Amino acid sequence: MRFRFTGVIPVEKPVGVTSRKVVDAVARAAGMSAVGHAGTLDPLAAGVMVVCLGHATKLVDFIHQQPKRYEAGFRLGCHSVSDDLETPVEEDADPPRPQRDEILAALPAFRGEILQRPCDYSAVHVDGQRAYRLARKGRDLALAEKRVRIDRLEILAYDWPRLALAIDCSSGTFIRAIGRDLAAALGTRAVMESLVRTSVGPFPRAACLAYGLCSPETVAAAILPPLTAVPHLPRYLLDASELDAAVRGGLLPLSERSFFPAAAPDTLAAIDAAGELVGILSRHASGAFRLRPNFRGLG
Repeated sequence: MRFRFTGVIPVEKPVGVTSRKVVDAVARAAGMSAVGHAGTLDPLAAGVMVVCLGHATKLVDFIHQQPKRYEAGFRLGCHSVSDDLETPVEEDADPPRPQRDEILAALPAFRGEILQRPCDYSAVHVDGQRAYRLARKGRDLALAEKRVRIDRLEILAYDWPRLALAIDCSSGTFIRAIGRDLAAALGTRAVMESLVRTSVGPFPRAACLAYGLCSPETVAAAILPPLTAVPHLPRYLLDASELDAAVRGGLLPLSERSFFPAAAPDTLAAIDAAGELVGILSRHASGAFRLRPNFRGLG
């Protein structure tokens, strides 16, 4: 299948706009229906959304593998059932006021690989339904903890009761939950008041197309090659015979010539002689590799 465009566009989503509206705006401007995104932002959040067009929609899972950066604002000494401003906020009576040094001492416990309980108001599936729908019905939820990775967690500003944090984390991390759990460790509670995603993988906020400027001209000019979306994957240059076999769905044994000094990883970005992404090579059960997804063939 041929698409008018294939590539990715980092778009800056403003507060109050849904992720779906961002995708729809790009789709209208591009004149395409094959448009998706890698990572939802709630309406109350702003910042980087990576919109994928054409065959690049098959790269969403690979974009999810890359770290994200956030700047989040929390208000201590209060709480809400959604851990943010989506639901009514209740002020705690005479809450403790942690000092900056106390917060600094608590941060290391939340860095690295940690177990995190998702927020009740989230899109996690529970008995075939989204958790937030069950939470809105008043159902008590006991969501299982999940493993996430937090590479950076630093104070940007603190003036009681407001705390601003810089966070670099893996996909799937609940930023609201960081504020919830950090506040609990300090003997208080918190709600998230603001959230800005400042980068996704190689795409910083400064390089984004503004949502309000989406037009046929700006979208066409902003599209980046699919290869820019997978900088974390090793590259494999397909020779002519390998390219022909790969796009036909064949298995490739792959010569060790391309993996000096280490053995081949399980996932590779396959490129052609022009440096364009052909697809993603994944290791088959046989030990050989196959293009999945395959931008030019059957996969």
